[in-house]
Amino acid sequence: MDHPFLRKMRHGARLTQEDEALLNGLLAPARAIAAREDVSQEGSEPFSLPLIVDGWACRYSTLENGQRQIIGLFVPGDLCEPFGMLPRFMDHSVATLTPVMMSPVRVAPIKAAVLASPRVEEAFWWDLLVATAIDREHLVSLGRRTATERLGHLFCELHLRLEMVGLVRDLSYEMPVTQADLGDLLGLSMVHVNRSLQELRRTGLMSLRGRRLTIHDLDGLRELSFFDDGYLHPEGANS
Repeated sequence: MDHPFLRKMRHGARLTQEDEALLNGLLAPARAIAAREDVSQEGSEPFSLPLIVDGWACRYSTLENGQRQIIGLFVPGDLCEPFGMLPRFMDHSVATLTPVMMSPVRVAPIKAAVLASPRVEEAFWWDLLVATAIDREHLVSLGRRTATERLGHLFCELHLRLEMVGLVRDLSYEMPVTQADLGDLLGLSMVHVNRSLQELRRTGLMSLRGRRLTIHDLDGLRELSFFDDGYLHPEGANS
C-alpha cells in the first residue's frame, strides 16, 4: 500500500512517477512512539519535520496554570510542521495521542526535491495552504460555532482528511481522540463535549461506538455544522 504521505500529496499536484520517487526519497525509516509522549517541546530547536506515518498526534500549548489548549490534530500523512514553516525554536509542543509511527523529514532534502520538480513544489505549497486554512477554520469554530456545531464540523473535516489518505470505509473511520482531548481542542468542558455528542447522536446523523465514528448522513451533518470543504482544497491541482 502507498505511503499515506504520497496519497495525500497527490491531491496537491499531478505528480509523475519521478516526482513520487523524489518524495519517497525524503522518507526516513519510521520510529515508534508511545501514546501521550512529547515529540517536541516548546522552546526546543527543531532539526526536522515530524511526519505522521500511522497514529494520531496533536500540536498544543500549556498555560502557566497547567491548562492545555490543543491547537491542531495530526493524522497519517501529515507533516507536523508544514513546508516553509520550520521555526528556529518551537513556540508550541507536539505530542502523540495514540501510539504513532513517525518519520523525521530533513529540510535540506525537501528543498532539493522542490528545486528538482515544480510539481513537487506545488504539492508542498498546497500542503502548507491546507494546514494554514485548517488553523483559520478552527478559529471560526471557536469564535462562532456552537458546541454541537464545532463537533460536527470537526467530524466532517476529519472525514475528508482521512479519506484523502485512504482511511475511511463506508463513511466510517477510527476516532481515537478522547472527550478530554476534544474539550482541549474545541474549548469545551468534558461535560459539554459529552452533552454535544449525545445531541449529535440523537439527530441520527452520526454515531460513535468505541473508537469508531460512522457518519450516517454526510450532507445533513455538513448542513448542521456549516461545513464547506473548500478550505481543504480536496482536489488541489486536479480540479
